Amino acid sequence: MAEEGAAPRLALVVAVLASFVVFVDSTLVNVVVPAVRAELGGGLSGQQWVVNAYLVTLGSLMLVAGSLSDVYGRIPVLRAGLIGFGASSVLIAASPSIELLVIMRGVQGVAGALLVPSSLALITSYFSGRGRARAIGTWTAWTGVAVMAGPVAGGVFVDFWSWRPAFLVTLIPIVATLVLLTRLPAGRERTSRRRIDLLGAVLSTGGLVGIVFALIEQRNLGWSHPAVLASLGVGVVLGVAFVVWQRFTAEPIMPLALFTVRNFAWGNLATALIYGAMALANFVLVVFLQQVAGFGATAVGFAMLPSTLLLVVLSPWFGRLSHSYGPRWFMAAGPVVCAGGYALLLPLDASSSLVEVVPGVLVVGLGLAIAVAPLTSTILGSVDPDRSGVASAINNAVARIAGLVTIATLGMLVGNQLDDAGLHRALLLTVVLMLLAGLASSVGVRTSRDALVE
Repeated sequence: MAEEGAAPRLALVVAVLASFVVFVDSTLVNVVVPAVRAELGGGLSGQQWVVNAYLVTLGSLMLVAGSLSDVYGRIPVLRAGLIGFGASSVLIAASPSIELLVIMRGVQGVAGALLVPSSLALITSYFSGRGRARAIGTWTAWTGVAVMAGPVAGGVFVDFWSWRPAFLVTLIPIVATLVLLTRLPAGRERTSRRRIDLLGAVLSTGGLVGIVFALIEQRNLGWSHPAVLASLGVGVVLGVAFVVWQRFTAEPIMPLALFTVRNFAWGNLATALIYGAMALANFVLVVFLQQVAGFGATAVGFAMLPSTLLLVVLSPWFGRLSHSYGPRWFMAAGPVVCAGGYALLLPLDASSSLVEVVPGVLVVGLGLAIAVAPLTSTILGSVDPDRSGVASAINNAVARIAGLVTIATLGMLVGNQLDDAGLHRALLLTVVLMLLAGLASSVGVRTSRDALVE
């Protein structure tokens, strides 16, 4: 049992490690999908599904996971998520077909959904005020390390061994976190005894699967194909039913009342735009640099490092500054700086060198460092700590679903084959999304703390 004075520090370490697992896997997969395609087939749509099967379950079930965290406590939910993530990672590494791998990626997303909202809610349980801002800044920085480590680790495995063991790198932090959880004092992490909205989880997941299937497979089947039309129709109907159900059920997984809090609502809009842009750009860049420009996976992983390095180093500092001066202009300036970085990447083509990638990713990293910690702190600080689990779940679900949708639309941007023109269209859309995020933050976010939602 940890000493009481050491409990907050231990809680922060647990939160960082648990989230590390999710973030390292999310970035690692972009580097390994070309190798998966080479061995198991599946084409561009198969690559999209390897990424999106994980994001569908991760994004939709984060909502119910936030409620689970609030009802049963952060520690039991974290423990279940860690065990599930480890088991599914082993099965992914052993998958003999692209179909089974995609299914297990979906299972892995279920486990991952239990980790991020519970880890952030654990921070809000042990920290408050300036200490919370610093803790979230530290969490952001170290999860940035995961973002940085993923492409490099994936690249090394792909180039020097195989893509399969790359999915096993998360087993080390999983075991370490499970051990540390046994030392974390219980009793402060459970905040309520509300019921779980299982119907809401089914409706949200079904809606996402339907819409994403239509967006990905229309490239192969065409918009007029009955399977695409039916999938899109069912997805939209289930999505609308989910929102209606959340309005009338007694214990929603996405309480609509939270969106009456100004900073929460506008912060989540900025989140959708920022993370949708990031997911699209990162996926397209990594695939383009490997499959079109012909660089090795390890080299591409290292080329993406400068962005994350700046995020790691500067996030705690900007988190403290935003607590002192207010988050609004940090959240507004950061995405605009990111847009400038992605604009610097627009001249890239199949003959470009990796050196030409570095200035753009450096500027993107600076922009993310300016925006991400203030964004997270603002959203979680705008609601009552008792709702921190579901608030964190909504924010993280918004981020993952935004990435899911932008990656799913890739076929409409690039056609059947990613080339120079497709890369440029994707990067232009990324620039637009980042500029809109900056505009949304400057217009909507207020520096004064919103009234708490009861």
